[in-house]
Amino acid sequence: MEYQYPIDYSWSTDEIIDVIKFFETIEKAYENGIGREELMQSYRRFKEIVPSKAEEKTICGEFEEMSGYSSYRTIKKAKEAASGDRIKMNR
Repeated sequence: MEYQYPIDYSWSTDEIIDVIKFFETIEKAYENGIGREELMQSYRRFKEIVPSKAEEKTICGEFEEMSGYSSYRTIKKAKEAASGDRIKMNR
């Protein structure tokens, strides 16, 4: 898909890379499915960079608007899933 990831240019290069990796795991959940642990590990790193719920909501909302993929619904499903489950989202 052709869209830009929502990033904050005050983040370090490593933080930008990790935020992009998080959004890529959300994409994987919709496109092919992803292991719960990989998704949650990526989300935990994302939350280290974006600890504010309000900022998370803004950034994830921008991503959903551009991509059609809901980070919120994906993470909610992953939190409810058992360890070892595969997370597969539908639009």
